[in-house]
Amino acid sequence: MSWRTYIREVEPYVPGEQPQGETIIKLNTNENPYPPAPAVEKALRNMDPAWFRKYPDPSADILVEALADCYHLPKERIFVGVGSDDVLGMAFLTFFNSGKPILFPDVTYSFYPVWAQLFGIPYETPALDGDFRIKPEDYRRENGGIIFPNPNAPTGVFLPLDQVEEIVKANRDSVVIVDEAYIDFGGESALPLIERYDNLLIVQTFSKSRSMAGMRVGYAMGQEELIQALGNVKYSYNSYTMNMPSIILGAEAVRDEAYFRETTGKIMKTRENAKARLSRLGFSCTDSRTNFLFITHPRVKAAQLFEALRRGRIYVRYFRAPRLDNYLRVTVGTDEEMEVLYDFLESYLERL
Repeated sequence: MSWRTYIREVEPYVPGEQPQGETIIKLNTNENPYPPAPAVEKALRNMDPAWFRKYPDPSADILVEALADCYHLPKERIFVGVGSDDVLGMAFLTFFNSGKPILFPDVTYSFYPVWAQLFGIPYETPALDGDFRIKPEDYRRENGGIIFPNPNAPTGVFLPLDQVEEIVKANRDSVVIVDEAYIDFGGESALPLIERYDNLLIVQTFSKSRSMAGMRVGYAMGQEELIQALGNVKYSYNSYTMNMPSIILGAEAVRDEAYFRETTGKIMKTRENAKARLSRLGFSCTDSRTNFLFITHPRVKAAQLFEALRRGRIYVRYFRAPRLDNYLRVTVGTDEEMEVLYDFLESYLERL
């Protein structure tokens, strides 16, 4: 029998396109349009190359301490990884082993089914309602774990905290993971709930609000038993997962709270203006609480508009998937970048 028979086959996650060039408007992968905190740049200039001949601290203690100070948590309640994808993948591997199907929405972060398939985890996908909202009652069934983003991706819709708690409280025998990649853009974090629920894990990232997608820093917060279990799996898999620059620069990013508030505030202001501007052009948009918009137009197909924008060197995200194939996801850029987008759309729609 050929060795090919034993290759694990999965349908891979498809990351957003990373176009190159100076004349593009890149609004397709939800990066922050502003640079990291000034302290990050300063620390980068002061790094000694000699540091890199040694392995980094496997516990990433400098970064964990900075996060502990920021969130007023004991260090034992924080786990860090190489981007939130690494943290989430570890969480799937650690907590979803009962043989029962895990639950996540039918419209959600497209990496969830990939991990489930990769690790052989059965799953079910309760449907969002007609307004792309999670229905908490759909998560009152037997399961091997629950995960959902809040705000959701790619819709940007936020689930109120009382409904998050409803799901967590109804599933005390399962681990519930709330993926808060976009929480810093106007949502209310479920972090306070970890004091009352030992089955709740909160996952966040530096890729969006901290402007550090290129450094790959993610983290989880929960009660000590959950964090210890994640650590045990990590050290059994790869103890040196995070590189030294990410540890040092990540800590500096966390400490500059004023800059963090300034840039997230600018993005939220631009987003709300974008909702109004796009509405005047005939677009419908969900009430996004993220750094992106989820839009559709009654007179033009999303696939057609996606290609037209691409030819104009404006990159947005199109999902060729059920319920999503007439929507575009548009990252909130700078005010200047968004003006280019509005001008293009206005001109394009006038020609129809």
